[in-house]
Amino acid sequence: MTIHNKLVRDRIPAIITQNGDMAEMRILEDDQEFLTELCAKLVEEAKEVQAEPSVDELADTLEVLYAIGERLGHSPQAIEEARAKKAEARGGFNERIYLISTSEK
Repeated sequence: MTIHNKLVRDRIPAIITQNGDMAEMRILEDDQEFLTELCAKLVEEAKEVQAEPSVDELADTLEVLYAIGERLGHSPQAIEEARAKKAEARGGFNERIYLISTSEK
Protein backbone atom coordinates (compact mmCIF):
# COMPACT_ATOMS: atom_id res chain seq x y z
CA MET A 1 0.00 0.00 0.00
CA THR A 2 1.20 3.49 -0.89
CA ILE A 3 -0.09 6.49 1.06
CA HIS A 4 -0.56 9.63 -1.03
CA ASN A 5 -2.82 12.01 0.95
CA LYS A 6 -3.00 14.58 -1.82
CA LEU A 7 -5.40 16.17 -4.28
CA VAL A 8 -5.41 14.47 -7.68
CA ARG A 9 -6.95 15.17 -11.07
CA ASP A 10 -10.53 14.01 -11.64
CA ARG A 11 -9.72 10.99 -13.81
CA ILE A 12 -6.94 9.55 -11.66
CA PRO A 13 -9.21 7.14 -9.69
CA ALA A 14 -10.52 5.66 -12.97
CA ILE A 15 -6.99 5.30 -14.31
CA ILE A 16 -5.93 3.50 -11.13
CA THR A 17 -8.90 1.12 -11.44
CA GLN A 18 -8.21 0.52 -15.15
CA ASN A 19 -4.70 -0.52 -14.18
CA GLY A 20 -6.20 -3.19 -11.92
CA ASP A 21 -5.41 -1.41 -8.67
CA MET A 22 -7.69 -0.08 -5.93
CA ALA A 23 -7.84 3.46 -4.60
CA GLU A 24 -9.20 4.77 -1.33
CA MET A 25 -10.40 8.34 -1.68
CA ARG A 26 -12.82 10.93 -0.42
CA ILE A 27 -14.43 14.03 -1.89
CA LEU A 28 -13.34 17.34 -0.38
CA GLU A 29 -16.74 18.84 0.43
CA ASP A 30 -15.42 21.73 2.52
CA ASP A 31 -14.49 24.70 0.32
CA GLN A 32 -11.68 25.86 2.63
CA GLU A 33 -10.14 22.38 2.75
CA PHE A 34 -10.34 22.18 -1.05
CA LEU A 35 -8.61 25.57 -1.41
CA THR A 36 -5.94 24.51 1.10
CA GLU A 37 -5.29 21.32 -0.86
CA LEU A 38 -5.19 23.23 -4.16
CA CYS A 39 -2.53 25.51 -2.69
CA ALA A 40 -0.54 22.47 -1.50
CA LYS A 41 -0.88 21.03 -5.01
CA LEU A 42 0.46 24.29 -6.46
CA VAL A 43 3.59 23.96 -4.32
CA GLU A 44 3.95 20.31 -5.39
CA GLU A 45 3.63 21.26 -9.06
CA ALA A 46 6.07 24.17 -8.69
CA LYS A 47 8.64 21.77 -7.23
CA GLU A 48 8.08 19.45 -10.19
CA VAL A 49 8.69 22.35 -12.59
CA GLN A 50 11.89 23.11 -10.69
CA ALA A 51 13.03 19.48 -10.99
CA GLU A 52 11.88 18.98 -14.58
CA PRO A 53 11.08 22.21 -16.43
CA SER A 54 8.89 20.70 -19.16
CA VAL A 55 5.78 21.90 -20.94
CA ASP A 56 3.78 19.13 -19.22
CA GLU A 57 4.83 20.30 -15.76
CA LEU A 58 4.06 23.90 -16.70
CA ALA A 59 0.61 22.78 -17.91
CA ASP A 60 -0.02 20.98 -14.60
CA THR A 61 0.90 24.13 -12.69
CA LEU A 62 -1.38 26.25 -14.85
CA GLU A 63 -4.27 23.80 -14.33
CA VAL A 64 -3.90 24.17 -10.56
CA LEU A 65 -3.67 27.97 -10.83
CA TYR A 66 -6.88 28.05 -12.86
CA ALA A 67 -8.63 25.84 -10.28
CA ILE A 68 -7.52 28.16 -7.46
CA GLY A 69 -8.69 31.16 -9.47
CA GLU A 70 -12.08 29.54 -10.05
CA ARG A 71 -12.47 28.87 -6.31
CA LEU A 72 -11.73 32.57 -5.69
CA GLY A 73 -14.17 33.69 -8.38
CA HIS A 74 -11.66 34.53 -11.12
CA SER A 75 -11.80 33.17 -14.67
CA PRO A 76 -8.67 32.21 -16.63
CA GLN A 77 -9.29 35.36 -18.70
CA ALA A 78 -9.36 37.53 -15.57
CA ILE A 79 -6.12 35.95 -14.37
CA GLU A 80 -4.49 36.64 -17.74
CA GLU A 81 -5.73 40.25 -17.72
CA ALA A 82 -4.28 40.76 -14.22
CA ARG A 83 -1.00 39.17 -15.33
CA ALA A 84 -0.76 41.43 -18.38
CA LYS A 85 -1.59 44.54 -16.34
CA LYS A 86 1.05 43.68 -13.75
CA ALA A 87 3.61 42.94 -16.48
CA GLU A 88 2.87 46.33 -18.03
CA ALA A 89 3.32 48.14 -14.71
CA ARG A 90 6.19 46.15 -13.17
CA GLY A 91 7.68 44.23 -16.08
CA GLY A 92 8.16 40.54 -16.64
CA PHE A 93 11.27 38.46 -16.11
CA ASN A 94 12.86 38.81 -19.54
CA GLU A 95 15.84 40.84 -18.35
CA ARG A 96 16.85 38.18 -15.79
CA ILE A 97 17.40 40.73 -13.00
CA TYR A 98 18.50 39.13 -9.71
CA LEU A 99 18.13 41.58 -6.81
CA ILE A 100 20.87 41.15 -4.25
CA SER A 101 20.05 43.87 -1.72
CA THR A 102 18.52 47.27 -1.13
CA SER A 103 19.26 49.97 1.43
CA GLU A 104 17.57 53.14 2.58
CA LYS A 105 18.92 56.47 1.35
